[in-house]
Amino acid sequence: MPGEDIGEAVRVVLGELPDVPHLPELPRRGAIAGMTGRSLALVADLGFDLQPAGWRLTDAPGVDHRRARSLLAQDLDALEEHAQQAGLFSEGGELKVQVAGPWTLAATVERPRGDRILADHGARRELAQALAEGVRTHVADVRRRLPGVSLLVQVDEPSLPAVLAARVPTASGFGRHRSVDKPKASDALEWVFAAVTESGATPVAHCCAADAPIGLLRGAGARGVSTDLAVLEAAGYDELGAALEAGDRVFLGVVPSTDPAPRPTEKQVVERVLRLLDMLGFDPDEVAGRLVLTPSCGLAGATPSYAREALALVRASASRL
Repeated sequence: MPGEDIGEAVRVVLGELPDVPHLPELPRRGAIAGMTGRSLALVADLGFDLQPAGWRLTDAPGVDHRRARSLLAQDLDALEEHAQQAGLFSEGGELKVQVAGPWTLAATVERPRGDRILADHGARRELAQALAEGVRTHVADVRRRLPGVSLLVQVDEPSLPAVLAARVPTASGFGRHRSVDKPKASDALEWVFAAVTESGATPVAHCCAADAPIGLLRGAGARGVSTDLAVLEAAGYDELGAALEAGDRVFLGVVPSTDPAPRPTEKQVVERVLRLLDMLGFDPDEVAGRLVLTPSCGLAGATPSYAREALALVRASASRL
C-alpha cells in the first residue's frame, strides 16, 4: 500500500476488503518496511544487516534487522487493535499475510563476502529452512493476536522465473547466476509451503511475471495461486484452469496497480473475467468460492486515492460476478 501511516492503511484495507483483508506493507517507510526487509524480520536464527547495496547475511542481527522486527510487531499491533475495534474475526473470518519466498530472498540478499545467496547452495538451503521456521512463528503470533482467524499466507516469488532461467545478474553486472533446476527450486518452496500448512494456514503463491511457473508452485504445495492476468502468457491460462479444476484458490490480478488513464469500469473488469472463465470452460457459479479478484500487483506505487479506489473496484466486481 502507498503512504507511511500503518493505521490509515489498516483502516482502508479492513473497510474496503472485509471478506479477505490483509496486513498491509508500506515500503515507503524504507528498506526495513519493504518486501525483503519485512520478510527477513521473520527469518529465524539468521542475522542480516543493511548495506548501501542492500541486505546482507551476517553472523548476528544488525541494527536495521532489529528495526525491521520491531516495525513488524508494531504493524501487527495496529492490525490487532483496528480489527478488534471493527469487530472483525470475533467469529472467524479470513486474513492474508505476506512473505517473500526463498528464491526471491536468495536472489536479493547478499552473502557475507559479496554476491547473492543464490550463488551458494548451502547458504540458500539454510535461508529457506530458516524462513520456514520463521513463518511458523509468525503464523502462531497472528493466531495469538486474532484467535479463530483463518490465515492465508501469501508467498511472494517475483524473482522465481529469473532464477529458473538464469536471468539474475551477478554483483559485477557482467554475468548471470546459473539457473536452478526445477526439482531443487521445488525443494525450497516445499519447506516453506509445508511450514504454512503444518501451522494450520493455507499457502498461496504469488508471481506476477509473464512466465509465472504456476505448475511448479502448485506442485510444491501451494493451495492457491495469484497472478497478473494482463501479462500472463497463454501457457499460464491452462495452469490456472488446472488449479480451479483441482479446487485451489485462484487470485486474478484484474485491476491496474498504479493510477491508469482511463480508469477501468466495473463492467469492464467483470467482462474480462467472464471471458477468461468461458475460455477455460467454467461457469462463474462453479468457481465462486475459489476465485478472488485483486489488483494486478502491489499498490505501493499508486496514489492513496487510487489505491482505495482499486480495492473498492475489485470488491464490487467480485460481488457482481
